[in-house]
Amino acid sequence: MTDTRSPQRLAIEDLDVHFATDGGDVHAVAGVSLEVAPGEILAIVGESGSGKSVTARAILGLLPETAEESGAILLSGTDVVGLSGKRLRALRGEDVSMIFQEPSSAMNPVFPIWWQIGEGLKAHRPKMTRKEIRAEAIEALEKVGIPDPAERIDRYPHEFSGGQKQRIMIAMALALGAELIVADEPSTALDVTVQAEILDLLRDVRDRFGTSIIIITHNMGVVADLADSVAVMYRGSVIERAGVKELFASPREEYTQKLLAAVPHLGRNSAWTALSQEQQQEIEDAAPVVVAKDLVIEYPGRLGRAPFRAVHGVDFTIRAGEVYGLVGESGSGKTTIGRAIAGLERTTAGSLQVLGHEMNGVRERDFKPVRRRIGFVFQDPATSFNPHLTIQECIAEPLIVHEPGQSPAQRAQTVRSLLESVELPGTYAGRYPHELSGGQRQRVSLARALVLEPELLVADEPTSALDVSVQATVLELFRELQERLGFAALFISHDLAVVDSLAHRIGVLLRGELVEDGHGPDVLHRPSHSYTRKLIASLPVPDPIEQATRRAAFAKEWGRDAAT
Repeated sequence: MTDTRSPQRLAIEDLDVHFATDGGDVHAVAGVSLEVAPGEILAIVGESGSGKSVTARAILGLLPETAEESGAILLSGTDVVGLSGKRLRALRGEDVSMIFQEPSSAMNPVFPIWWQIGEGLKAHRPKMTRKEIRAEAIEALEKVGIPDPAERIDRYPHEFSGGQKQRIMIAMALALGAELIVADEPSTALDVTVQAEILDLLRDVRDRFGTSIIIITHNMGVVADLADSVAVMYRGSVIERAGVKELFASPREEYTQKLLAAVPHLGRNSAWTALSQEQQQEIEDAAPVVVAKDLVIEYPGRLGRAPFRAVHGVDFTIRAGEVYGLVGESGSGKTTIGRAIAGLERTTAGSLQVLGHEMNGVRERDFKPVRRRIGFVFQDPATSFNPHLTIQECIAEPLIVHEPGQSPAQRAQTVRSLLESVELPGTYAGRYPHELSGGQRQRVSLARALVLEPELLVADEPTSALDVSVQATVLELFRELQERLGFAALFISHDLAVVDSLAHRIGVLLRGELVEDGHGPDVLHRPSHSYTRKLIASLPVPDPIEQATRRAAFAKEWGRDAAT
């Protein structure tokens, strides 16, 4: 069906989506109506399970066979609901394209980049020659700012960074001149500086080509930076729709107000500033639990290549009861240092003392008694749990290894007590990891890290993939447990606002070197290194007016065009 009366690029009218499951019918989207004008950037926000991604996939006809749709989705006047696969394929690429959340899984690892871009071109323009496809691929990479595109189109996905792969995904979306791009969490796992570049690129695509964009995100800072208007979804329905400035200035719905209140804002809740003078002095006088002196960590070279130096001559100290925040972009050495502290990575040179034990040259059998005094919270608990074990068994694993004398009944009581301490019912002990939400799994990961009552906790990006409200809950829980139990912590993150809200001291890593180290307010509000200033300027804030000011200041200092 074609409706030539619709001036919008997209008009969704009373969309309903149901999924048939073994547990019964799931009503994922309920009566959603939305419009997107030419050149408009619409952000759809809400927590996991709100229906954001289901709505986005329905636009492109990408829902599974178990989905039942009703209503209308008018794409440039054509209703795509119930459209045949052949008609849908004709629309995808030229009328609408999608940028997926994880580019690594959206690309075929065995084909070069020119083939990835050319696959869509060949499908829509079967008479194109290989030479013509390569030329179009080069032009698409030029549009998204990939250096040396003529040479790099022959490389494979694994040879590009996360930010570059996201740029290539945008190039694929642009290759056929799509009038509407649907971007599903396009910057979730990216560092703040790379994220800022991707947001600028999407803004530039809109301005240069008049492309309409729907961005699905849980990052309200991204919304403030990029969107023209916002639709807030809750339990499958759109509960609020407004211009971006209006929504942030005076949100109407209580749910929207809670979403905005949950966003960490740099400088508003600094952990160091919140301490009393006595507490500050206690931390300053406390004994060190981690001391790094001229620390060097290298990975051995392969196939005749020289070793890769991940950490260069780093010095820092973590004291008892202190939270030390370590920030920096991917590849800066954050995780390498955290793993070395936990005895999961070998040091190469210098000194790293952990709980009084020198890690350089330490033997595994000598370190085992120390490891029980260290907890580790992984970035993605879904991959750190054995899916075949219950939550009870996952949390109890360290007890079985380090305290084999405990009876099963004692372990069960310890696990139930820990679940309650992380605000989960004791009945969750019998569930399996896949039966829990992301936020619940992260709470279980925290419980497992605390099961042996460690003196030191290493938390590696524990909230990076969580919704803002779930993130706020986990951070508050982390803060409350740290204050009550008194453990020292290394908190690794690329989110400066999160680190500011938790850490007493902050270190900033750049290519394996510690370029900044000091109390939170000193590092984040009086930075001495240009890289720290760039990280701070790149961080999107949940305020459209402040964000526009920051973008202009960033452009003035670093030359990136942010005048739009």
